[in-house]
Amino acid sequence: MTDTLTPAQRRRTMQAVKSADTKPELLVRRRLHALGYRYRLHDRRLPGKPDLVFSRRRTVVFVHGCFWHGHACARGARRPAANRDYWAGKIARNRARDAANREALEAMGWRVLTVWECELRDADAAVARLVAALGP
Repeated sequence: MTDTLTPAQRRRTMQAVKSADTKPELLVRRRLHALGYRYRLHDRRLPGKPDLVFSRRRTVVFVHGCFWHGHACARGARRPAANRDYWAGKIARNRARDAANREALEAMGWRVLTVWECELRDADAAVARLVAALGP
């Protein structure tokens, strides 16, 4: 299957993909803030610049998009028909980078929590899981 967009249109589309302040991330941030949790955002001093950093709790939270991080759900398993080799490699590199960041954080004594985009269909349950892990 060929791309239906021109190279310029494809470039603009891909440039619009954000790495921070995504809708799933904002949803988690709003819910946790409303419950009284305070955190730092995208701390550059930590491997992988975690989305949320709870310093006193030594806990970080990553909010991952299922497609971009290769989750085992239906959306994460879907691959574009065009340029399959590129996307397979891209997602494999993302997964390897995520694993390396997790290992580095854990070696530094941080607890790492991951919230997947598909889990946020039931946002109350996802946030409850985070609250249980974070504690009072």
